[in-house]
Amino acid sequence: MKLYDLIRSNDKLGFIDALSGKRYLASSFHRSLEIDNHRGIVFIYCDNLVGSVEVLLNFLDSRFAVTLLSAQLNSSFKEDLENRYRPYYIYDPVRTDISGFELFRAGENIRLFRSRQRTLYPVHADIKLLLSTSGSTGSPKFVKLSDDNLVHNARSILDYMPIQPHDTVPLNVPIVFVYGFSIFTTNCIAGGNILCTSHDVLRKEFWDDFHKYQCATIGGVPYVYEMLQRIGFFRKNCSSLRYMTQTGGILNHTLTKTIAGYCATWNKQFYMQYGQTEASGRMAYLDPADILKKESSIGFPVKGGRFEIDDATGELIYYGKNVFGGYATNYQDLNEYQHTNKLYTGDVARKDEEGYYFITGRIKRIMKLYGTRMNLDEVELILKNALGGQTFVCFGLEDKYLAILHLNDELPEDAIKQVLKEKMGLHPGSLRVKYVHALPLTPNGKVDYAAVTDLV
Repeated sequence: MKLYDLIRSNDKLGFIDALSGKRYLASSFHRSLEIDNHRGIVFIYCDNLVGSVEVLLNFLDSRFAVTLLSAQLNSSFKEDLENRYRPYYIYDPVRTDISGFELFRAGENIRLFRSRQRTLYPVHADIKLLLSTSGSTGSPKFVKLSDDNLVHNARSILDYMPIQPHDTVPLNVPIVFVYGFSIFTTNCIAGGNILCTSHDVLRKEFWDDFHKYQCATIGGVPYVYEMLQRIGFFRKNCSSLRYMTQTGGILNHTLTKTIAGYCATWNKQFYMQYGQTEASGRMAYLDPADILKKESSIGFPVKGGRFEIDDATGELIYYGKNVFGGYATNYQDLNEYQHTNKLYTGDVARKDEEGYYFITGRIKRIMKLYGTRMNLDEVELILKNALGGQTFVCFGLEDKYLAILHLNDELPEDAIKQVLKEKMGLHPGSLRVKYVHALPLTPNGKVDYAAVTDLV
């Protein structure tokens, strides 16, 4: 069964427009757009609003391969991508004109751009979804995913996620990212309502809507939960909230204890998960009951998946039917799909005596400081655990200095240096500490390490 067919089988599914309050039955979006019966690709510049959802569902039901991109992409990035991939259709509600395309009304509330040339090129039959590997940077490198990849991952998530038929779920994670996309699809399959909103969880407007529509869950990367802790979210009950999900990194010890206490007090569940775009979403999760027992663990592989650790490098390798079919950097790369069930994750991992897996860092997040190898993810976690769960970002400067950024203007620089001296034996002269008011983030809430070096 295809992904769209699974969504279509949920006849009670509805979409709530946060802007107007109107609810649309999913059935009203079924083939609601005028789409040519061709095999090509469509660019959908998503904003998590109802229009994007209607367009996405229509193209999931079509012969087209769907490319999801951020609506906030720079115009020059958009132009470059469109030249590289030559999409047949483009959905972009912020533009009124695109060179080489005609704008037409495809549905009651939807306008699409269609290529004037209408030239087609071979697109492998197994490619259904193209997702960017870098979010908002305009990188032309896309992950090629098949319908089978997406269905297998959706079913493995539904095997453990406590989604109920009456749930209302807010789209607070952008669906252009695989985490947001999997939240969207799994709740479309098994949930009740999807709240279409462009507000993130740190906005008052988001929580006004959350309470109004009695939403059941939120999702986020570690930075999102660190910010929620800063604003005091975990000090009081949110009555409709039943469970929370997290991926994209390791939570620090203080935050984990805070969330565990919140869940125990108010009968909530918290799902730590591990995933990558190349695996269609999620590869592992930690049972909520183990949050304190195995607080930094990713748990066990999802149903149908398995792990092994490379003896030589310590790299975590994943096996499963949700593994992608290769990368694309232009339209010529779309004529093939490489079938495999093996994924080298790029993460360094270990397995404990009870079989739980732990990510200890990224292979590429390693630096040498005066010849000594150092895992920067571990350094960040050491600081967070030692200094009350505050936010820290670490990176190397020419292998001569370790740079540390933080968000607390009252935190003494010496306190940070003392922790690293005691815990890691680092000389204070090798450290560069800087307070910043805010950190550059990718649209899905992760720290943008490519941009953060400009702050020092």
